[in-house]
Amino acid sequence: MAEKRDYYEVLGVDRNADDETLKHAYRKLAKKYHPDMNPGDKVAEEKFKEATEAYSVLSDPDKRRAYDQYGHAAFENGGAGGAGGFDFSGMDMGDIFGDFFGDIFGGGRSSRNNNGPQRGSNLRVVVHLTFEEAVFGCTKDLEITLKDTCRTCGGSGAKPGTSPETCPNCHGTGQIRHTQQSMFGMIQNIETCPQCGGSGKIIREKCPDCHGTGYTSGRKKIQVAVPAGIDDGQSIRIRDKGEPGVNGGPRGDLLVQVVVAPHPIFQRDGVNIFSTAPITFAQAALGGDIRINTVDGEVVYSVKPGTQTDTRIRLRGKGVPSLHNKNVRGDQYVTLIVQTPTGLSAEAKEALREFDAACGNRDGADNGREKEGKKKKTFREKMKEKFEED
Repeated sequence: MAEKRDYYEVLGVDRNADDETLKHAYRKLAKKYHPDMNPGDKVAEEKFKEATEAYSVLSDPDKRRAYDQYGHAAFENGGAGGAGGFDFSGMDMGDIFGDFFGDIFGGGRSSRNNNGPQRGSNLRVVVHLTFEEAVFGCTKDLEITLKDTCRTCGGSGAKPGTSPETCPNCHGTGQIRHTQQSMFGMIQNIETCPQCGGSGKIIREKCPDCHGTGYTSGRKKIQVAVPAGIDDGQSIRIRDKGEPGVNGGPRGDLLVQVVVAPHPIFQRDGVNIFSTAPITFAQAALGGDIRINTVDGEVVYSVKPGTQTDTRIRLRGKGVPSLHNKNVRGDQYVTLIVQTPTGLSAEAKEALREFDAACGNRDGADNGREKEGKKKKTFREKMKEKFEED
């Protein structure tokens, strides 16, 4: 028979490992080598048994002390661990296998007592804002359906003059425990009592107003303070405005999700705003004051002479207020777009030709006139004009 490996070596922990470290190490090995995850793999099955045996000893304070002192001999020939082996007696594997199977199959079970006070569920609603409302904040009135304690039965769910009874199936615990033998020893399963639904109480005669739920629903108006700087998709949490708690537990919260409408001019990125502004060819060339739209209204900006199209300028403090620091505000970045004039009058065209010629582009000015039907001068005519000038 092969010699047993050291239990600490099996779990991959040192001899001073605490209970949480042992539990974590065992769960990792159990998930890796469990027979359900390795069907037909005898090696994996043996490794799973080995890890389970090691954890069954090291998770028990008395067995661990005996093992640390005598090693495997402590559990041989009727030693501290029983006759010739290991077992699960006195070992709480509930949360181990509950978490384990929950991770594998997406479900799992909880050993939590459902009959104790439980916090109510959160409610979610959506509020629509304009771009400016999100930037500067506002107040919104919402009308939602909320549950309140039934006034008729006081929240007990029982008809006035009667009271809920302790569930005979779970004796008021709200849970049913089943112990069964498996190939790994005795395993205890815990499930919600099917008779009382986990409440631990049976209502024989239900309240006529709440039908045994203990709550009644109604439409209520709630005022929501929207903070300046909130962004699309973010939520505002309003404490204690959600679903009522169970068995005396606190109410849940109301989560108000913000949906911000797009703006025809501005685009937002964090605390900064981006936009474009058109400028004329003359303004780009000569410079001058232009008016730019911001969320605060129009501002005057001095364009530098020789500004090229797609030049980006920065307007400090014209962005969005920080949601976390009211004294901090982003900037607005404006891209200047030089517009090419269309529909020019004959006078305007001639002025542009003179401008083009003054910039040294004489051929361009002449070509412009030729396109309007003027006769092109011959080489001899051009030479004659030149000699006459001389």
